[in-house]
Amino acid sequence: MNIHEYQAKEIFKGFGVPVPDGKVATTPAEAEAIAKAYGVPVMVKAQVHVGGRGKAGGVKFCTTPADAKEKAAAILGMQIKGLTVEKVLVTVAADIGSEAYVGIIVDRKRKKPVFMVSAAGGIDIEQVAAQTPEKILYLPVDTRYGLRSYEALRMGFFLYSDVKLARQAAKIMQQLYQAFMASGCSLAEINPLVATPTGECIAVDGKMVIDDNELDRHPEIEALRDVSSEAPSEVDARNNNLTFIKLDGNVGCVVNGAGLAMATMDLVKYYGGEPANFLDIGGSSNPEKVVNALRIITADPNVKCILFNIFGGITRTDDVANGIVTATQANPLKVPIVIRLTGTNEEIAMKILTDNGFTASADMDEAVVKAVKLAKGGQAA
Repeated sequence: MNIHEYQAKEIFKGFGVPVPDGKVATTPAEAEAIAKAYGVPVMVKAQVHVGGRGKAGGVKFCTTPADAKEKAAAILGMQIKGLTVEKVLVTVAADIGSEAYVGIIVDRKRKKPVFMVSAAGGIDIEQVAAQTPEKILYLPVDTRYGLRSYEALRMGFFLYSDVKLARQAAKIMQQLYQAFMASGCSLAEINPLVATPTGECIAVDGKMVIDDNELDRHPEIEALRDVSSEAPSEVDARNNNLTFIKLDGNVGCVVNGAGLAMATMDLVKYYGGEPANFLDIGGSSNPEKVVNALRIITADPNVKCILFNIFGGITRTDDVANGIVTATQANPLKVPIVIRLTGTNEEIAMKILTDNGFTASADMDEAVVKAVKLAKGGQAA
């Protein structure tokens, strides 16, 4: 689950991380009043759950309250990567001497939280990693002991040669680690961590992604969810107990099991296609899940072909077949569908589909090749 910058900063602040003062506004007049109360230059920042806000024009420096009102009016209501900006953060502008990046992710290979720090802050860390990997220091943390002082100081000196700044950065990293662990995060980052000309370190931006599996233990964080800043299809899928992530391709994928879903997307890429989504209907044999999955996928205008890839263990393939028939009878498809079914009750499933005018295969590669070709506008073999 993503939370907004202003929410992440409030959590950071609770653990002692220095952040600039800021308040949320939903109207230009509110933004003006907040700026007037601060009496200093401010930043007006769009609050949406996507990156690239600055490049999209969603982050503006304002010298006066009237300027804040004007910039807020321009940002509120704008679209950033398909999401509408409904609120802005009006925050005191920091005097920037230099910018650094500090982040923590869960590294599944190491099975540990891993710090990533770089003196090249303020830009996409992926870009730094690809072009100048030597500018990033990675440090795995042993959760039995937490981030130890000497480890934090090592990262501090990687960012700053000035002892005062290095020590401040080290302290902030320890506080960030505490916030990360206490909140059940899969990611927490400060980008940029600013060093001011007067020698202070300040977290002027903040991001946290919460592991969904942690939300039952953190109802106070679950309460921070803002569905208006999430893709409607993902909200719809979550409400129907489907695991769904929208992507940019044109092959809509309906799969059971996360591992098979990842393998399916890899195979779509291998054969020259682009997956439009990750969608896992799980191990349930409820045909209604298939109906909801098709409804969500067909709502995406980018989808040119739908690929079902079902390996039936707990999931009964005949229930999936019944779901496909029910869904397509209620809402006839406007794009081709390719079906691969194998496993529990496979013969029954194949008969259900054949009796209703569908063809299906038990071969995964064959199905993926066919789907990729159809998505590109070709004819299936």
